[in-house]
Amino acid sequence: MSGQTSKTVLTLDAEAVLSLKDGINFKKNPQDGKCYIIYKDKNGLKACKNQCKHQGGLFIKDIEDMDGRTVRCTKHNWKLNVSTLQYVNPPDSFMQDELEIVWLDAANGGLELVELNPPDPWVIDPRDAEELEVGEVTLTYLTHACMELKAGDKSMMFDPWLTGPAFARGWWLLHEPPADAMERLCQADLIYISHMHSDHLSYPTLRLMSKRRPDIPIYVGDTSRPVFWFLEKSGANLTNVNVVPFGVWQNVDEHLRFMILMDGVHPEMDTCLIVEYKGHMILNTVDCTRPNGGRLPHGVDLMMSDFAGGASGFPMTFYGGKYTENWKAEFIKNERKKLLNYKAQLVKSLQPKIYCPFAGYFVEAHPSDRYIKETNTKNSPEDLNNLIKKNCPDITTWTPKPGSVLDLALTLKDPSNRNAISEPPANGKIYKDNWDFGLYLDELNSAINAEIFKHKHWIQFYYSWAGFKNYNLVVRITETDDDFKPVSGGYDYLVDFLDLSFPSERPKREHSYVEIKNRIGVMRYVVLKGLLWDDLYIGFQNQISRDPDIYHHKFWNHFQTELPISAPDWDSFLQELPPAEPGSTCVLS
Repeated sequence: MSGQTSKTVLTLDAEAVLSLKDGINFKKNPQDGKCYIIYKDKNGLKACKNQCKHQGGLFIKDIEDMDGRTVRCTKHNWKLNVSTLQYVNPPDSFMQDELEIVWLDAANGGLELVELNPPDPWVIDPRDAEELEVGEVTLTYLTHACMELKAGDKSMMFDPWLTGPAFARGWWLLHEPPADAMERLCQADLIYISHMHSDHLSYPTLRLMSKRRPDIPIYVGDTSRPVFWFLEKSGANLTNVNVVPFGVWQNVDEHLRFMILMDGVHPEMDTCLIVEYKGHMILNTVDCTRPNGGRLPHGVDLMMSDFAGGASGFPMTFYGGKYTENWKAEFIKNERKKLLNYKAQLVKSLQPKIYCPFAGYFVEAHPSDRYIKETNTKNSPEDLNNLIKKNCPDITTWTPKPGSVLDLALTLKDPSNRNAISEPPANGKIYKDNWDFGLYLDELNSAINAEIFKHKHWIQFYYSWAGFKNYNLVVRITETDDDFKPVSGGYDYLVDFLDLSFPSERPKREHSYVEIKNRIGVMRYVVLKGLLWDDLYIGFQNQISRDPDIYHHKFWNHFQTELPISAPDWDSFLQELPPAEPGSTCVLS
């Protein structure tokens, strides 16, 4: 327990211990209402929180489990074997954190469930809150997750996405950034980029910025997958990228400091941020599923988080089986409601003085994505803020608009003050109505006629480079047009990931099977550059059918987070082509 803090989360007296039945026991702490699971067998007891590590859902008994060891999450139907604390659906995913069981003295016969945690890093070197002057600390919302923080004479920018699409061509900015947004970015003293998703790490934005300020200090967390792994190929000439350890204060000046924390579910890529100025804390949880594993400072001056939902291809891009329009609509409605309640509960538990929903202002603007735009409904910030006000009337809420400014001193002193949160400039545009589609789609589509795709052996070369195998899954990939119709001259092929072979028909053995239709321009651009498949999946650039209808976490996790950092060596591919005629198609028989 060295370096750990411990907290008793549940105490059971002798009678309660004796009443534990073999198998799964659900227990609730009457003091705080939090729930726990205790598993009992001949080897003793295991215990964990009744909170799914995926996205915080509640576990219930799994009626399909015949052995009495599995619970099912009500949020996404993930299943946990409580006897091992290993998730079994999807397999090869997470382990649930185990609680320590501390037996009380023999005479008592009771026990305590104890949670072990490292000490909260933000309590190290604490600073008392000083009184702020009007205008000393302001936050200006620019667009999506991009916020400008001015603290004293320093300016800090969060996640600048000011132009172009994200996730290939699937996401576009909902809000029109203020006319001087790029100027503000170029004048910032430092930039924080939370993670490598392109609605936060926007290379079109950074390319423009780097032409004027290539040496601007940029700070990212030390994730296992480097945030800037694509920098050399991006065209952005950035010379001052700083990778910093988690949970360590970074001093900007004598008053301003910040600390980057990792996500508890996706520590390989997601991060969040605490900024402190003269003892006043701002918490920015960005997109983290469980920021810092759920351990966060209480009572901060300002908290910001995502709110919208809809940042996934599921279930809009799925077809066949149960995926009717009615099923999708009902699923999306329920998921958005769950997310809204979860965010409201998180805010209630942390009790910030001010809360701002952000990082959800995107739209599927391209005409070819009209179906996604109409289907992929999102939470509104007003609905979340109204729910928070209903549960916590003392918390001030802010629904930001491009160019609106929050003055921290005025808001803390009197939220009703009209000058505390200013409206956007009178002549400012709120919503975008032009996105320069052609400028960005031309770059993507330029990959279609790349030399490598004239030779069908690119398929074997690419998937060998990707390095995923020894998994009993067969995937059919079909290149399509924007309407997901097969393209004349496009490839249509099978990959058997059990032995990384490329059969002309499905194997006779029993196996899982997934069909993926990919828009040809995006697919070939991803292949050519060696990019992660987020551009396809989160960008709504494919359609997917599964048999059986299960989520293959190991497969998707590999292609979304674990592909090699170095792109395929296509030069060597072209030099070492086998002596065969070029082929433009690889059609299944």
